[in-house]
Amino acid sequence: MDKVFGARASKAVEVRPGSAGSGHDTENGRIERLETARENKRELGIPSASLLIFNRIIGTGIFATPATILAQCGSPGLSLVIWLAGMLIAAAGTAVYMEFGTGLPRNGGEKNYLEFVYRRPRLLTTCLYAGYVVLLGWAAGNSVIFGEYVLHAAQVDVTRWNQRAVALACITAAFVIHGTALRWGIRLQNALGVVKVLVVVVIIVSPLVNLERVREIDGFSRPFEGTTGSAYGVVTALYNVIWSYAGYSNANYALSETRNPARTLKFAAPLAVGTVSVLYMLANVAYFAGVSRQEMLGAKRLVAASLFRNMLGEPAERALSVFVALSAFGNVMSVIFSQGRLVQELAREGVLPLSGLLASNRPFNAPLAGLLEHWLVTAVTVLAPPAGDAYNFVLNLISYPLAVINVFVAAALIHLHRRRAERRWNPPLRATLPVAVFFLLSNIYLVVAPFVPPEDGQQGVYDSLPYWIHCVVGFGVLLAGGVYWLIWAVILPRIGGYELVQETFFDEMDGWERSRFYKRPLGKRASGDDGHVGDSR
Repeated sequence: MDKVFGARASKAVEVRPGSAGSGHDTENGRIERLETARENKRELGIPSASLLIFNRIIGTGIFATPATILAQCGSPGLSLVIWLAGMLIAAAGTAVYMEFGTGLPRNGGEKNYLEFVYRRPRLLTTCLYAGYVVLLGWAAGNSVIFGEYVLHAAQVDVTRWNQRAVALACITAAFVIHGTALRWGIRLQNALGVVKVLVVVVIIVSPLVNLERVREIDGFSRPFEGTTGSAYGVVTALYNVIWSYAGYSNANYALSETRNPARTLKFAAPLAVGTVSVLYMLANVAYFAGVSRQEMLGAKRLVAASLFRNMLGEPAERALSVFVALSAFGNVMSVIFSQGRLVQELAREGVLPLSGLLASNRPFNAPLAGLLEHWLVTAVTVLAPPAGDAYNFVLNLISYPLAVINVFVAAALIHLHRRRAERRWNPPLRATLPVAVFFLLSNIYLVVAPFVPPEDGQQGVYDSLPYWIHCVVGFGVLLAGGVYWLIWAVILPRIGGYELVQETFFDEMDGWERSRFYKRPLGKRASGDDGHVGDSR
């Protein structure tokens, strides 16, 4: 099918697909080859999809964030309530993405869901989302933390540049593995996910090893004593907890590579998010049982380190650095895996420069070029910013636009629930309207909460930058995609007197649909009276 955009964007011309095979091939034979290629790409089952989500959610936050949450809440009791609230929001988000994923079971995640609902102006939604995907280096944060804890484990002094050098090696290893050895990358990713489970389980059971010390600490006596009355503290605590669950949608980015995607997602997502939720709550209980409030608040890096020292001794505390590094690497592997596929899916729409290259699975039957784009952006994010506020700003900037995206995802599902018959929306799994509304409100909260100013005497996000700066720039990243759309799809066609025609075809290597654009002068028809444009390869 060919579709027309630009000066006459309201028109669309349907075209017969051209042959992508030799003249001797039958259409049935070609369809069979495409189906075979498509099925051969399906490497992910329920265990791999679950671990893909698990690896994305658990990075290093559960080892350090509880101390920050306690400082913001003031008491263990309120801290656990906040973690419970975060769990409920994550469950709602999981349900929303499961409905969308089973209804539109292909690679791309939010891109597909936003395009399905927000259709006009044509390609604007795609380009807005492209700004968010292409310009941000999601793997930067945990690659830097990987560098820090590898150096700690090796008993090497951490400096700005040796930490970043190890971080660069981390993201490069993830890129090479996923770009050249897809199956081995998935196996390594799964193994790291299992390691994370074991590490968190060790944290949970460690207080049982030293019950005498647990009784001395007495962490749950008067659990709500010291609870803060600060609105900023509670708002920031909930914000941090919700981000600790970010990643529940990770399997949605690879559904074209998932066996029986609707069934797999139906089991994998609840299994992963449910397991993480239980582990998070029990890990927090273990922290409060094995680390005093004063010690937890004074922990500069990891509350888990204090727990291991109190329960298992000094050697266990040093070993934790290795575990944290492995957890961070698992997260980087998972992020690189999914973000490379998002770049590839945008390229398959034909909207990116060098789309033909970025959309390809050649030469290793993996999205090497898409992974390379994300590697480049992440490498710049790791190496370029100076230390201090500028570096923290870049890392905070990466996560904020996701909340904006999720507001529109939740609103899109609410729209589909209200117009189910009109939009023919009947996925095999439904989140329900109340859950979608709850998810919408929670993400509106995530968008608005960072604008709440810190109270007098409270430390803001930055030392010298405005506390809201990453939020404003986050909107700017999204709008950059809109500016690209305005120039590429509207202004240049009007100035040049042409229309952009989208041509859709299939890649026989993987059987997936791809598009490309070409410029057609206004008033000129495609070759053939019926609008056929010829071979679509």
